[in-house]
Amino acid sequence: MAEDMAEEPQLTPRRVVAFLVMVFGMFMAILDIQIVSASLTDIQAGLGASPDEISWVQTSYLIAEVIMIPLSGFLARMMSTRILFTLAAGGFTLASFLCATSTSINEMILWRALQGFIGGGMIPSVFTAAYTIFPASRRNIVSPIIGLIATLAPTIGPTVGGYLSHAFSWHWLFLVNVVPGVLVTLAAFALIDFDEPDWKLFDRFDWIGLGALAAFLGGLEYVLEEGPGNDWLADETVAALAVVMVIGGIVSFYRAFTRDEPIVDLSAFGNSNFAVGSLFSFVMGIGLYGLTYLYPLYLAQIRGYDSLMIGETVFVSGLAMFFSAPLAGILASKIDLRVMLLIGFLGFASSTWMLTGMTAEWDFRELFWPQVLRGMSLMLCMVPINNLALGTLAPEKMKGGSGLYNLMRNLGGAVGLAIINTLLTNRGDLHYARLAEHVSWANPEAVDQLDMMARNLTAQGVEGQAGALAQMAGRLQQQATVMSFADVFYLLAMLFALLAAAALLMKTPPADKEVAAH
Repeated sequence: MAEDMAEEPQLTPRRVVAFLVMVFGMFMAILDIQIVSASLTDIQAGLGASPDEISWVQTSYLIAEVIMIPLSGFLARMMSTRILFTLAAGGFTLASFLCATSTSINEMILWRALQGFIGGGMIPSVFTAAYTIFPASRRNIVSPIIGLIATLAPTIGPTVGGYLSHAFSWHWLFLVNVVPGVLVTLAAFALIDFDEPDWKLFDRFDWIGLGALAAFLGGLEYVLEEGPGNDWLADETVAALAVVMVIGGIVSFYRAFTRDEPIVDLSAFGNSNFAVGSLFSFVMGIGLYGLTYLYPLYLAQIRGYDSLMIGETVFVSGLAMFFSAPLAGILASKIDLRVMLLIGFLGFASSTWMLTGMTAEWDFRELFWPQVLRGMSLMLCMVPINNLALGTLAPEKMKGGSGLYNLMRNLGGAVGLAIINTLLTNRGDLHYARLAEHVSWANPEAVDQLDMMARNLTAQGVEGQAGALAQMAGRLQQQATVMSFADVFYLLAMLFALLAAAALLMKTPPADKEVAAH
């Protein structure tokens, strides 16, 4: 017992304040993943960009961030959490200001990539701090905080972005980071004292490994982002980046397993709890980012909502997460974490199952309860997953493990979005073809509908027959799109129902003060 108590980290008020500063910095970095999603059309108009170019405002950020997240473990050991987080917060703030001052789409893409790369260093640092500076007995308080931020920030991103661009201008999507970012940078430099730098590691920095990692993760993110809209490998650029991804992956894994100080330390996966928790984090990324994408897409395409209306509708999930975070912390100390995971996954599956009956008339009222259930379920899942994956890692494995854990969530989101976009396209085409088969001149009901529409259009001074056919095609396209949304929600419900069953097969996490043997 005395030995266990000696291993308890010393928690001081200064460290608590420093941790809260870091949490706010992470919130800014994760929020910026989605803050522009509801306002891309405003940025496109402001910069005179094409539809293909504007998508890179998101893609460049994601590619750069996903490279930094696993790299941050090595950098934190080399330069310490204090210096890494201070540089990351300061660089993120500067890049945000430069995004706001962009006068062309090329400038915007460059500064967004810099913003994502530098800001990505803040995210794993918070998870590392939570599981190294807080005693095990306090983790059921800390874990809901970081779980809330990791899930709430991308969920309310479209809401915040929609409000800022509607009330002010798209420039404020980035300017809103400047003052808080400066304060976070100064506070981080003054308060963080968790560890010391080891500058000798710089002499063993694996530059080839860094290039391979960038090729692997950057290529992977590009293929997943651009593949669905470009017929995958039929597009020359996607095919070329897929080759780069494979070569980069082979070199990255080879150097990770053969070097004494690899850029990415994969040894944390030797801890079975971490490996299972990372797998769950990957699937949670599919659900988190997938539904954060699907709700606004449905509201924009089917309901014709603008960015502010979308933000006001999807804000429900964020409120549900906020109010259920304390409940998640209490339950984590009261019940078996496997049971808590089971409840969370079943709740998430139920929330998506409720959406399988979606029609083109659904709006805030119909989407309210699925969003509430989704928000509560996310918190019930994230707290035990965080504790499972990171709570049993040895301290020396924590920095590298935190980067890998967060990488898995982001990759889950990227893979999920690629699959979702592909399914929406393919199932939409299939449903349209099947619906069109029934709308023919041999179908009396269809003929009656077309005649009625033609008469109405003729009375309005529009060429009736051609206009009626165009209207009917539009109706069929809308119905096919809604049916494809329902198909995706059905598959997500099945995925999380299976995950609920897998939660029962897990090992019971160790007691609070048990230290991982590896």
